[in-house]
Amino acid sequence: MIELNKDNFESEVLQSDLPVVVDLWGPKCGPCLALMPQVEELSSQYEGKVKFCKLNVAENRRLVISLKVMGVPTFLFYKGGELKDRISGEEVTIEAIKERMEKLLQ
Repeated sequence: MIELNKDNFESEVLQSDLPVVVDLWGPKCGPCLALMPQVEELSSQYEGKVKFCKLNVAENRRLVISLKVMGVPTFLFYKGGELKDRISGEEVTIEAIKERMEKLLQ
């Protein structure tokens, strides 16, 4: 998974030829840390079809604010440089992530 920051967000996400899933997480977010191994597994399964990136909210506050993210865990789904979907909080499950990824691939 690619680590995002303000310097590479545009090139890795907005200019990507592949659909992109952005995992916004925090080092003190228990649900975020619990999901991370499953998300990394998805990243391997969809390699070459979907790009997976993660963004540490504690280290990238301005970027997080510009993305209008209010809490973690949050997942953003991009295709063609546009935000297509987002999920956050209790609705974030590995099944919900897979479901939205499949929509991106259609």
